[in-house]
Amino acid sequence: MSRFSLLPDVLAVVRLPADAPVPAWAVGHSAFASLTRTSDELSIVCPEALAPPGIVAELGWRAFKLHGPLPFSAVGVLEGFASPLARAGISIFVVSTFDTDYVLVKSEQLGRAIAALVKAGHTFVEA
Repeated sequence: MSRFSLLPDVLAVVRLPADAPVPAWAVGHSAFASLTRTSDELSIVCPEALAPPGIVAELGWRAFKLHGPLPFSAVGVLEGFASPLARAGISIFVVSTFDTDYVLVKSEQLGRAIAALVKAGHTFVEA
């Protein structure tokens, strides 16, 4: 099964217009951040404290880091943690990087999410 650690920051998931420049508050810090631009939007995940008021954002997310690196040939990794969380009625937002995945859950569901993952055989380690 997988090993996870909990990242320390409370995160925001922000939506900006597709043609928006990358804002300075989203980069240049050492905390977790993810930027994805598509033809529809610029999506930013960053510490909640950095997201300015008045923007479209979902606040109150916590992130679990799946310890990797994960080979690109790995099959069923996402299903391995998404299924137990879905069975527990917990919504997720997933960010994937070259080496691993980060699973975001709402802060108020953090305890239930950890319990569901542990029950499914996953372990948690210090970050």
